[in-house]
Amino acid sequence: MNKLRAIIVEDEKPARELVKAFLKEHENIELIGECDNGFDGVKAINEAKPDLVFLDIQMPKLTGFEMIELLDEVPDVIFTTAFDQYAIKAFELSAVDYLMKPFSKKRFSEAIEKVYLRISQNKQKPKIQEFANQVKEDTEEIERIFVKTGSKIDVVPVNEIIHIESEDDYVEIFTPKGKFLKKETMNYLEKVMPKDTFVRVHRSSIINLNHIHKIEKYGKDSSMVILKDGSRVNVSKSRIKDLRSQLGF
Repeated sequence: MNKLRAIIVEDEKPARELVKAFLKEHENIELIGECDNGFDGVKAINEAKPDLVFLDIQMPKLTGFEMIELLDEVPDVIFTTAFDQYAIKAFELSAVDYLMKPFSKKRFSEAIEKVYLRISQNKQKPKIQEFANQVKEDTEEIERIFVKTGSKIDVVPVNEIIHIESEDDYVEIFTPKGKFLKKETMNYLEKVMPKDTFVRVHRSSIINLNHIHKIEKYGKDSSMVILKDGSRVNVSKSRIKDLRSQLGF
């Protein structure tokens, strides 16, 4: 078996040192990088394309699940975390393995053996992105959206969003700083955007209530929202009642 190229993404230095120490006993794994934050982790993984990543889940700025969403290709992943709230889902979706901190050398070796076994049996890679998406679906409300353009990652605070429009399999996110294109669904965004601020006014449009300038009648059965930046957004007949109710009239 060729050597597996691995990267560690972990914000705590003692945890990184522990993984490195345990890796010394596994000659078939070559450590090619380590990162102490998710932003550097995304860049390193997309550039180096490792075979294996040891990935912490709870990290500041960018979590392990948010990282996975931004990867061009997802390698085998062994999650490392001090929290077990995602463990059942991880195993249900056949994640390579899930190491609860603090983990022993024996438990670490067991996780490595699972990687070798998967490769030797030519099994499909675990559905890590599906797992990350299911975790996202469990999110009640979000405060930020990450958008990857080339190698650049933009963090878009939700409270800066003016409106969102669907564009085939993507959404366009409009802000005072410009617009961003992201592969996402309107159904997911409708579910997780703050309900007191955002409302879906059309199957292809979500608007920020704070940016409404006025509502005008548009044709016989539809209406048009004029936003403060001059944007015009159609409101479907089925959603105008909900919009008016949310606005208090």
